[in-house]
Amino acid sequence: MSTTAVRRTAEETSPPPRKTWRAKDRRWGMLFVAPQAIGMLVFTIIPFIFAFILAFTEWNGFGLPNYVGLENFKDQLTSPLLGKSILNTLIIAVVTVPIGLFLSILVATALNKIKGRPFYMVLFFAPVVTSLVAIALIWQQILRPDGVLSDFLSRTFGLPTIDWLGDPRLALAAVCMVTIWSSLGLNVVIFMAGLQNVSPAVLEAAEIDGAGIISRFFKVILPLLSPIIFYQSVVAFISSLQTFDLVFILVNNAGPDNATRTIVYHIYDLGFAKSQFGISSAASIILLLLTLLITAAQFAAQKRFVHYEG
Repeated sequence: MSTTAVRRTAEETSPPPRKTWRAKDRRWGMLFVAPQAIGMLVFTIIPFIFAFILAFTEWNGFGLPNYVGLENFKDQLTSPLLGKSILNTLIIAVVTVPIGLFLSILVATALNKIKGRPFYMVLFFAPVVTSLVAIALIWQQILRPDGVLSDFLSRTFGLPTIDWLGDPRLALAAVCMVTIWSSLGLNVVIFMAGLQNVSPAVLEAAEIDGAGIISRFFKVILPLLSPIIFYQSVVAFISSLQTFDLVFILVNNAGPDNATRTIVYHIYDLGFAKSQFGISSAASIILLLLTLLITAAQFAAQKRFVHYEG
């Protein structure tokens, strides 16, 4: 066989150049990523840009927006309703996040040592896969003055009938209670996964050294779970700052005297109830800045409280 024929045969049997494979992989990768990228562009990036532009305009949904500069921000920063909305939102976050996470860790620790664990995990996880609207409607019946909770407290402790959702002093507490209950299952499952990575040898060593159940929980288990606790606290705070469904359904549009008015409900009320889309967009930008500020503070604090192995 001639040298030319051997060279042609080698070229035909040799694999394509590496650059060709990379180009094909890149095209297939872009094809698979395209649906998510298009969805993010259409439903996240473009609406955010549009809301940012609207924040500097006056617009009621018809005609062309009128540029007003920083007037919308001045209006909101001096608005008592925005102040009350932010305060209520922060109260929900500060109350529900620590209590919810602590209860989740306790439940996960207890479930980690009992038989039939999957059954109990399904029970705790059920509210997570249940519609929040359905949860709000069910709890609305439970928290009525003649509901199950008031009837139980009245029969057991002789307390008078309590109007949980109609009393401005108790409505926010009711929202916090339902929020903790509805988010408990997801946190329990996540902390259960974290507990599976805690070495039994570490717990045995602590027990041999004389550490009791409480000491092992606070000085061994919590430090080992601190990365997961930090992650869950960040996610939970962001979720709490976006509370809307419960105050919209559970307490009928932010409840009595705006007692449960949150900042997301405030944004909805301005935009879709009063057609003040410019001011509503300005309030949403303020919420974004508040979320970034709280998240940055959490990341700054994690250096003192989060312990990473290795």
